[in-house]
Amino acid sequence: MKKVFSLLIFLIAFSSCKNEDKKPVLTTKEPAIVEPVYKYGFKIDDYKVIQDTIKSGESFGEIMDRHHVDYPKINKIAGEIKEVFDVRRVRAGKPYMILASKDSLEEAKVFIYKNDKIRATVVDFKDSIIEAYSYLQPIKTVEKIVEGKIYSNLSNTMDSLHLSPNLTWAVADIYAWTLDFYKLQKGDSFKLVFEEKYINDSLFAGYGNIKSAVFNHKGENLYAFRFIADSIKGIPEYYDEAGNMLRSQFLKSPIKFQYRISSRYNLKRRIAYYGNRVKPHRGTDFAANIGTEILATASGTVTESARRGGNGNYVKIKHNSTYSTQYLHMRKRNVKKGQYVKQGQVIGWVGMTGNTGGPHVCYRFWKHGKQVDPFKQKLPAAEPLKKSLKPKFLDFIAPLKYQLDHNQLKIKEPPVISEVIAQN
Repeated sequence: MKKVFSLLIFLIAFSSCKNEDKKPVLTTKEPAIVEPVYKYGFKIDDYKVIQDTIKSGESFGEIMDRHHVDYPKINKIAGEIKEVFDVRRVRAGKPYMILASKDSLEEAKVFIYKNDKIRATVVDFKDSIIEAYSYLQPIKTVEKIVEGKIYSNLSNTMDSLHLSPNLTWAVADIYAWTLDFYKLQKGDSFKLVFEEKYINDSLFAGYGNIKSAVFNHKGENLYAFRFIADSIKGIPEYYDEAGNMLRSQFLKSPIKFQYRISSRYNLKRRIAYYGNRVKPHRGTDFAANIGTEILATASGTVTESARRGGNGNYVKIKHNSTYSTQYLHMRKRNVKKGQYVKQGQVIGWVGMTGNTGGPHVCYRFWKHGKQVDPFKQKLPAAEPLKKSLKPKFLDFIAPLKYQLDHNQLKIKEPPVISEVIAQN
């Protein structure tokens, strides 16, 4: 009996010890560390942040006065920063941010004028030293690939892919010398590898470079690869897969796209209005909406810019001792006689001045002083890629071509294609 009683006491004592072991242990949890927020280089928590948009007729002085900066100081700010930022040129509709003191006065200390999504001008007058400087938002560049099929025209296809007109115009610029966008056919297709820019990983800030592209037109692949041949000048050009520059001396058309050729060069044209008599047409008519930009098809000097008779408003450009071009029936001219213009520069806008039955530009082309059909001329190409750079170029485009051909952005080991292309 004594043994049983002793065993019971042992079990009770052992159980009590185990329960003591299971008592909860109190621990002190450290508070989470909150990282300070910085914008435009300032610790935002130190200020009262005011965001607004410049109203029509509103001045920098009025904005500062409303935020408790007196006029002597406003004049001092404007005078000291005028070389960097002219406060008289603030534009209505532009957003701005004010960093004000957190006390009861809430006096403005910093004015941030947002030029666009990426650039801003910071005016810092919180201390005795007043300064103004440009600020660039941190930008993340993302590479994208997209493909599309033509059902009506390039613009409609790009719109259906939710791509900005800016990218459409960039594509048109690349292929302006090699592809007539008026002649695109239903079923033609394209692929682009391009860059998109983002602020804070989410706010779209525009497009970067188009790195490569391919247009399948009438069953033929027209490649374009961005490559800097001259490292000193650093000017990029676009080349095809064999190293031929896409840019030629003359554009295919004085209008980028969304036009139609309403009348071609024809020395035997008969016109019913003139009793069905032969009246030669020594130009090519590009019909387009009034106000459409007219581009110089090549660089040169403006020899005529006037309004005269049936030509209406017109511009004539001498490109060299061999070639000249003329552009008739403009609504308005954008260049003056003697002015040097670059290829692709806007020289006027489509109109109906002079003898014309509808809005168009009559494009005339001279060779050795004689008007000829530009579409039947073997026009000079731009300067080709140097032979010494060909191997480097072919190796450079190998992964870019692989991306396009296989519709993928990331590749581990792209095939070396320079030897294959060189042999071909």
